[in-house]
Amino acid sequence: MKFAVIDFETTGPSTDDAIIQVGLVVIDNRTITDRYTSLVNPGICIPSSITGLTGITDEMVEHAPDVSDVMAELYPRIHDCVLVAHNIAFDFGFLQRGLSKAGYFPFGGRLLDTIDLLKTLFPSLNSYQLSLASQSFEIEHDRPHQADSDAEATAELLLRCLNRLDELPLITIQRLHLLLEQQHGNDIGWFLSEIRRDRELHISEDPDTNQYYRGFALKVKDWNETREDEKDERDLPDSFEEFYAAFKSTMKDKLEHYEVREAQETMIKEVQSALSDSHHLMIEAGTGTGKSMGYLIPSLYYGIKNNNKIVVSTHTINLQEQLRTRDVPMLRELFPIPFEAALFKGRGHYLCLRKFEARVGALDLDGSRDDAITASQMTVWLNETENGDDEELNLTGRGINFWHSVASDADSCLNRKCPWFRKCYYHRARNSANEADLVITNHSMLFTDIKADHRILPGYNHLIVDESHHLEEVASKHLGSELHYFTLVGAIQWLFKDLRNGQLPMVRTKLANFGGDERAASWCESIDLLFPKLMSLREQWDMLCDRMYELVSTGSKDASQQDTGQYVLRLKFDELPREWASVFDLYEQLHEDLGDMNKALERLFNKLKEYQDDYELQDFVTDFNGYVKEIAQCRDNLQIFMEMKDNSFVYWIEGGMNNKKSSISLNAVPIDVSKLLQEYVFEKKESVVMTSATLSVDKSFQFTASQLGFPENNYEQAKLRTVMLPSPFRYREQALVCVPRDFPGIKGISGEALFVDKLIASLFEVALATRGRLLVLFTSNKMLKQVHSELKDRLKPFGIGVLGQGVDSGNRSKLTRLFQEGKANVLLGTSSFWEGVDIPGDALTALAIVRLPFQPPSHPLVEAKCDNLKKQNKNAFMKFSVPQAVIRFKQGFGRLIRSSRDKGVVIIYDTRVIETRYGRNFLYSLPGPKIESMYTSQIVPSIQQWMGEDLLEVDENI
Repeated sequence: MKFAVIDFETTGPSTDDAIIQVGLVVIDNRTITDRYTSLVNPGICIPSSITGLTGITDEMVEHAPDVSDVMAELYPRIHDCVLVAHNIAFDFGFLQRGLSKAGYFPFGGRLLDTIDLLKTLFPSLNSYQLSLASQSFEIEHDRPHQADSDAEATAELLLRCLNRLDELPLITIQRLHLLLEQQHGNDIGWFLSEIRRDRELHISEDPDTNQYYRGFALKVKDWNETREDEKDERDLPDSFEEFYAAFKSTMKDKLEHYEVREAQETMIKEVQSALSDSHHLMIEAGTGTGKSMGYLIPSLYYGIKNNNKIVVSTHTINLQEQLRTRDVPMLRELFPIPFEAALFKGRGHYLCLRKFEARVGALDLDGSRDDAITASQMTVWLNETENGDDEELNLTGRGINFWHSVASDADSCLNRKCPWFRKCYYHRARNSANEADLVITNHSMLFTDIKADHRILPGYNHLIVDESHHLEEVASKHLGSELHYFTLVGAIQWLFKDLRNGQLPMVRTKLANFGGDERAASWCESIDLLFPKLMSLREQWDMLCDRMYELVSTGSKDASQQDTGQYVLRLKFDELPREWASVFDLYEQLHEDLGDMNKALERLFNKLKEYQDDYELQDFVTDFNGYVKEIAQCRDNLQIFMEMKDNSFVYWIEGGMNNKKSSISLNAVPIDVSKLLQEYVFEKKESVVMTSATLSVDKSFQFTASQLGFPENNYEQAKLRTVMLPSPFRYREQALVCVPRDFPGIKGISGEALFVDKLIASLFEVALATRGRLLVLFTSNKMLKQVHSELKDRLKPFGIGVLGQGVDSGNRSKLTRLFQEGKANVLLGTSSFWEGVDIPGDALTALAIVRLPFQPPSHPLVEAKCDNLKKQNKNAFMKFSVPQAVIRFKQGFGRLIRSSRDKGVVIIYDTRVIETRYGRNFLYSLPGPKIESMYTSQIVPSIQQWMGEDLLEVDENI
């Protein structure tokens, strides 16, 4: 098969734009046989933005051939080839217009898109963007947005895809062909049919790395066959001191850069004491302590020695992955005896093979190209995955929706009756957790397990909570209720989308094939009666959400909501909007009709269940039950929200500013979860160890302890010990904090405009001094965007780039990677950049904190918590708002110094830290950096003096 890989650089994306460069690589028999590249005179000026992107100027193309001459060179090379491009629709459109202009017939050959091929054949690839995909395969691509370099990289990606097709089992190729043969836009279906035909003609034995089951190739064996239990043979010293002395000796021998860290040593002893003496521990351990090893080593010893399972819970996926891929494997190398550790996530993270088989087998793809690509991705992924975890997949477009339709869930699970039970990823993970000494999970799973009466996680009495500053927040969310517009719509549409789509129409069609069968005819009549009622439910729900959107969009008066893009309206039972009565009437009718529908669906379910084998309805009946329960749950959550019977809850509506009713969510959350946490966690468990880099405020644990329900100044009664570990870093020598005391505040629209102008000017000077390598943390998306455009324009002539969260990308990992890879960049971030971002070394020299990270006081949950404190005659601002902001502030500060070799500067542009009484809480909570108040004009000289030779060394490398 012969391929012509093409790429065009153009003056823009529209039909009025023109080609300015062409790149072509011809591949024949998997060998590059020809290359062609040329600049093209477009006959129009090249926009400055395109010159900035491609490096191609008007002067460069002034004497270049025009498009007709280029097409004369191009056409003979491509006319007998399969045309390939990275985003074929773009390049193909320009090719056809160029050929037409040159007087050639349109290209009538086959088309392939390497984006679709990469998605299908490399489902776990981090990015399908050309440069990043090339980087993943170590393909040289040193001139992105130059047509010859882009075409060369695309050609290399195509060759990787062809090699991957060779590696896949024939059964997978056959299934890919079936899934993609009807897809429009390019010829991937035809291409796979050719690959399939060739493979079937030259059948060779597939590699034995796969298991074949029910028409799929999988990597996993039956989960009960893969475990080796060695627990009976394990033995550890009786005393922890003896064990740890030997363990340290092993670390010295096996770890090249091992060093004893005082803070880590203290943590190990404190965690061991908490586990063995059955008390709770709150321990603040800053960056560099090695806190994961600080709790894993004593936990494993105690758990194995006493045959007690230890559960470790994190808030973020990143930390879970660090524990699974770095820390646990290292401990396996060091530990004197074998142990089992298992990662166990929420059920929706695992693929249900039975559901996937049913959708793929029936080609139930909603006629959607995205669905076909996603199903193909997952078909290939089954050859690779051992965990069936959605985090391994790079799902794009509607891929997330497809995943939800095939994810594991409790209501539709057949358990041991399922033909896939021994291959099931969820039950494999659960079985591993049951057998493990150490279970790694997340905070959400902890509270899902509590709501399920502890039927999900294996039994445990000892809990380690890392990132525990998030525990109260996650508890609030999971111990309340939330109803999104699409939750109910999704359940209704699964049952009935229109007369041809949805599970009920499909079942009706199947039953109608049993002509003359009275029972089947009766069920068809019952299903026909449900169709108009389901349509009515959808209309009623739409109408209710329309009214909810009117309420939230007109009732939200807080200007800060413009910044988040979300309308938020708190509802109070004794202060309801005037329109509430009519909204409540809509709810009552909907609630009644949902109840009637649930009864009708349950009757139909019971009838079909009894005869499911006779009519081959097993898969439908199983999933049907799940969606009936989901509709019932939606009805219950709607009732909780609308009737507002619990005074200890806060109720609010949220809606996006652009998506109207489809963005509506109805929230009901307990205002204070501290008593619930004590009842369900701390009073039930023998010991709970809570750790984080940010638990204290002004050297006190009082705020965090009170949030979790521990009595003030009486921790001993609650079996709680608190420990603040010393930092392993020399912050006084490594970090300088600058506070420009003459910086303006923000009061009114004019005050904000002045602040932004001064901020841009100062950041510009700082970025020049540090040659980029600056992270700027905002609390406002709006202000970030205001700063981004002007700062970018000012820094561009100096070769310094500006990356903005929500502007250049919403993906935190991608932005962080681009920031680190660039020689001189400024990164502007909000929300998620305040914590969990690790940029060690020379990539980051300066950190700017624009405003203190207070939560909006108008947010319903914040407002309700403050109201509660006021009722207790407490200062809500000092007792809640300030401590919460301090913990967030400490997280932000922690982005700068990530290793003992880092050195840098933090600039705080919010003068409230030195001008207000509460400001000292922020500065006193920091881990001992040098703090200086100065004029704005002194910031750059101070940075230069502080960084000294470190700044010069980096300058020389740029």
